[in-house]
Amino acid sequence: MGIVNRRNAVLGWGVWKIAKRFGKQKAKAAVPGPGDHAGLNKGALASLVAAVGGALWFWRKKSDETPGS
Repeated sequence: MGIVNRRNAVLGWGVWKIAKRFGKQKAKAAVPGPGDHAGLNKGALASLVAAVGGALWFWRKKSDETPGS
């Protein structure tokens, strides 16, 4: 009897569906809603600025390379 059979497939599918639902509930609870703490915090803003800066640095380095060298 192999590991991949109908019983295990159905069991895995059921566990996946439950885990997905639970994960969605936890994600919704983690997102700040309307109120005092709504919006991006300082850490998120710093990460966003760093990501944009890194992308611009990479794009500039990429455009400085001469083709064929």
